Amino acid sequence: MSTRTPARISTPPAERTERTLRGSIRRHPLTWFFTLAYGLSWVAWLPYVLSGNGLGVWHVTFPGGPGGPGASQLTGVLPGAYLGPIGSALLIIALTEGRAGLRTWRSRMTRFKVGRRWYLAVLVSVPLALILASAALSGDGPAQPSATVLLAFLPGLAAQMVTTGLAEEPGWREFAMPRMQRRLGPLAATLAVGVLWGCWHLPLFLTDWGGGPDVAWTEPVEFVATATLFSFVMTWVFNRSGESMPLVMLLHCGVNNYFSVAGEDLFPGMSHADVTHAFFLASLAGAVVALAATRGRLGLPERQPARTGAAAG
Repeated sequence: MSTRTPARISTPPAERTERTLRGSIRRHPLTWFFTLAYGLSWVAWLPYVLSGNGLGVWHVTFPGGPGGPGASQLTGVLPGAYLGPIGSALLIIALTEGRAGLRTWRSRMTRFKVGRRWYLAVLVSVPLALILASAALSGDGPAQPSATVLLAFLPGLAAQMVTTGLAEEPGWREFAMPRMQRRLGPLAATLAVGVLWGCWHLPLFLTDWGGGPDVAWTEPVEFVATATLFSFVMTWVFNRSGESMPLVMLLHCGVNNYFSVAGEDLFPGMSHADVTHAFFLASLAGAVVALAATRGRLGLPERQPARTGAAAG
C-alpha cells in the first residue's frame, strides 16, 4: 500500500519577509535604530537641503527664508528630527518588546521626581558654564541681560523641550545609551553615541541651520567633537538621575536655549566662530570634570538592574 507524503504548506513570500525582518530587528536593535534614525531624518531633510535654505537646487524657500533660520527650522528641520531618533526608537521598541517595552519607555520619559536640586543644578550650571567660556574667549564679562531676554528665557526653554529635546533625546539617550552601556561600558558607549549623534546633524550644515551651504570643513568637525564631549556630561546626568529623561532633555535644551535667547545679548561682540568655540570649551571642561569625578564610570553603578529588551546591536 502506498503512502502519500503530505504536501508542505508554503509560507507566502510577504510573510517570510516580515518574519525575517522582525527577526533581524530583534537580533540587532541598535544597528536598526542607528540606520533608521539616519535614513529617515536625512531623507526627510533632503527637500530642506535642496531648497533655497540650502543648496538652492529646488527653487522653494521654507518659511523664515535665507538668513532667518529660526522660523525655517520648524518646517524644514523639525519633521525630520521627529521622524528619525524618536520615531525609530518607538518603532523598534514596539517590534521587539511590545507593550511592556513601551510602558517602560513611557516611565523613563515621565520620570520627573529626581529632586529639586537636580533641576536647579542644570538650570544654573548650563548658562553659567557657557557664560564663563564666552567670557574667557572674548576677554569681557557679560552685558546686563535685557528685559526681553529675561522674559523669553523660560518660555524659550519650554519650547525647546517639546521640539529639540523631545525629537532627539528619546532616541539617542533613552533608547541607545542603556543598550550601548551594557555592551561597551560607559566610556566607549558615550564616545560611540556622541559621535553618531553629532554626525547625524551633518546634512544640516548645507543649510542655513549650520550657516551653509558654504561652510569651512572645520565647523562640522568641531560640532561633532563638541557633541561628543557634551555627551559625557549627558551620560553622567542620565546615569546619576536614575535615567530621568526630562532632566536629560533639560540639560540638552538649556544649551540650545542659551544660544537662541541669551548668548548674543550677553556677548554682542562675539562672532559665530567664537560662539562655537565657547560651546566646545564648556563641553570640554564638563567632560573632564565628569570623568575625573566619577573615575570614568560616569555615574553608572557597578551592577545594573536587569532591563527589558535585547542587548544585541
